[in-house]
Amino acid sequence: MVTAREAHGARKERERMAGKNVEFPANGKTCKGYLAVPEGGAKGPGLLVIQEWWGLVDHIREVTDRFAQAGYVALAPDLYHGDTTKSPDEAGRKMMALDIDQTAKDLVGAADFLLAQGECDPKRVAAIGFCMGGQLALYAGSLHPQVSAVVDFYGIHPEVKPDFDSMKAKVLCHFGKDDGFVAKEDAEALVKKMEDSGVDVTAHFYDAGHAFFNDSRPDAYDQESANQAWQRTIDFLSALRA
Repeated sequence: MVTAREAHGARKERERMAGKNVEFPANGKTCKGYLAVPEGGAKGPGLLVIQEWWGLVDHIREVTDRFAQAGYVALAPDLYHGDTTKSPDEAGRKMMALDIDQTAKDLVGAADFLLAQGECDPKRVAAIGFCMGGQLALYAGSLHPQVSAVVDFYGIHPEVKPDFDSMKAKVLCHFGKDDGFVAKEDAEALVKKMEDSGVDVTAHFYDAGHAFFNDSRPDAYDQESANQAWQRTIDFLSALRA
C-alpha cells in the first residue's frame, strides 16, 4: 500500500512525471488546467481533480501528478482562471464569487477534454474534489453523463446545488468529525439527501478536522486519516478500470 505521505515524499518521481499546463474549450470559451498522464503513455481512465478554495495551487498539481502515477489521466481545471491566494479571507471571497454557470461549463469542457485524450482508455471519467472542490465534484457528477464516479473530500459550497435526482455516478465521501467548516450533522444531511435521491453513496468520517488530506498544511494534515482515505479512494476508483 502506497500511503499519502509516501506519495508526497516521492518528489523526484513526481518531478520526473510532472504534468503540463493545457487549454481546453468550455462552451465557446477557453479554460486552462493542469494535465498529468500515466508514465510512458500508458492508458487509464480520466479523472477530474478539483481545487480547494485557494485555486489551482501546487498542492493540487501534486495531487494530480499522484493520481497519474496511480494510472489515471488526471486533469485539474483552473476554475479561478489564473487567480490563487494564500489568505483564508480572500479564498472565502473567491469561493463565494465563483461564477457557477461558467464553472458548470468549465467542468463539462474538462470532462470532454479528458475523454478526447488518447491515453484515456477506457473512456470513463471520475471527479474528485477537496473542500470547495468536493461539492463541485458532486456537481460535475450531476452535469456530465459520463462522470461515473465521484469522490468528495469534505466538500462545501453553499451556492452549488447538484441535482442528485439526475446523478448516475457512484459517490464516495470523506469527512472529518472535527471539521470546523463542515459540521458533522451537515455532512450527514448531505449524505442522506443523496441516499433519498437514490444515489449509491458511501461516507466515511475520520477523527480529523477540515483539509486533513492536505499534506502541504501541517496545521491541518492528519497522516493516519489521509492514508486511509487515499487507499479507500484508490479502491473505489479501481472500478473505472474494469
